[in-house]
Amino acid sequence: MLKNPIPKVTNKLQFRAIGIVNGKFIPHESSQLNRGYLTDNKGEKIETVVLGKALSLLKKHIDLKKNYFWIVYPKNKNTQNLHLQVAGIWDPYQLNDFPNNSSKTNFTKLLDELDLKDNYFSVRGTLVFVNTQKKEIVIKICSASKMQNLKNKNFKLVIKGELSLEFLNSFVSLDVMRDGNSLKLLNYEVIEKNISKKN
Repeated sequence: MLKNPIPKVTNKLQFRAIGIVNGKFIPHESSQLNRGYLTDNKGEKIETVVLGKALSLLKKHIDLKKNYFWIVYPKNKNTQNLHLQVAGIWDPYQLNDFPNNSSKTNFTKLLDELDLKDNYFSVRGTLVFVNTQKKEIVIKICSASKMQNLKNKNFKLVIKGELSLEFLNSFVSLDVMRDGNSLKLLNYEVIEKNISKKN
């Protein structure tokens, strides 16, 4: 069974922002591998940090001259400056001892089977702001962590796209594509309306 880089949702109101981006990771300094850029196939650079669990994988298994599918968490302050946090590397052939090592199936085909695409992001959270003029929306994502003192436990993502004002404060599930340093809404589903009034 091929492990899906973006797992299925386990809870109807599960918050998340996770995506998959193909590219090369270029550290700012060779002595410090956890900060750098992810350069995609078009040569666009995205500011990137590598989180702890992915860092050991990077040091042991990753050839920095090659492209990989990076499993990433997106962060941004506006639609122009995407920042990624690498949570893992999706390489079913090298890292999972995939049985069919000799005949490497095309990654695109594998992504199709999993109903995924390069630069796809799954974003689930509360719609907290709609800017109809700029055609932008803001989604608030709450961390599942029980440690309430974490500074980053809640964050907001700015996404290019349009949603009706009537969905404000509703819990939504979005399919989003990365376009350069922007995240663009493909389609959405309203999971529960006016959720914040219940809390």
